[in-house]
Amino acid sequence: MKLATLRTAEGSTRAVRVEDDRLVDLGVDDLGRLLAQPDWKERAATAQGEVREVRGASFAPVVPQPGKIVCVGLNYRNHILEMGRDLPDHPTLFSKYADTLVGPNDDIVLPPETSEFDWECELAIVIGKPVRRATGEEAEEAIAGFATLNDVTCRDWQFRTREWLQGKSWEHTTPLGPYLVTPDDLPGGVRPTLDITTVLDGETMQKDNTGDLLFDPVALVEYISTIFTLRPGDVIASGTPGGVGHARKPARYMKAGQVLVTEVTGLGRCENTIVADGTA
Repeated sequence: MKLATLRTAEGSTRAVRVEDDRLVDLGVDDLGRLLAQPDWKERAATAQGEVREVRGASFAPVVPQPGKIVCVGLNYRNHILEMGRDLPDHPTLFSKYADTLVGPNDDIVLPPETSEFDWECELAIVIGKPVRRATGEEAEEAIAGFATLNDVTCRDWQFRTREWLQGKSWEHTTPLGPYLVTPDDLPGGVRPTLDITTVLDGETMQKDNTGDLLFDPVALVEYISTIFTLRPGDVIASGTPGGVGHARKPARYMKAGQVLVTEVTGLGRCENTIVADGTA
């Protein structure tokens, strides 16, 4: 099942089910509110609300206001090695906030304070039920589905200190969407094996497969839910593969006017223009 949060002409949002070229209204404002309902799967599958066309639709972040965005660093072997680090024994965690999120076709805002604006395409895990200290089947059942996320990073701010949050949490920098796809519709299910790519102005920068994650989605839910309760609508960004601009020789960073396309096969693509802050 493929779901999304749609922006309406009236300035509100609606949760929808995506059926080929149709969008079926699910009767709630956004997917975060839908996932908060214990019977969300049945409601999403059976709703027969207003129908719109996909063509011309404006998509919001799949979950516009997640309670938590937990990010995982250094989770693909090739990215760990390109950044000159040892393979970790445990996931490397940091946070983002909802203010960072933009829709899959919105502009990404380039802050004037950075000269090292970098891309990171990621598989996002969206939580569909409350879970704490989950193990095995509990962790699997807590995964509502997956989406494409781009963890755009100000590298010069990220590496000012040993903590990364200040490089990762700039407003209006993180596309999320366009779709949330449930595990039953994906190869590998809750451990999906999907191609993941980043293309900047037509040039492929990242190309890998989510099956290469060191810590897979189920392991991440187990680990993170040990620390605190994961709740419906929470998002886990599972890490990026190799090919980031910072690790290139010479390093490459994004500039205003460039177009960035990030895609996880089966989950849809984010296509975003980089714009200078103040012009968005």
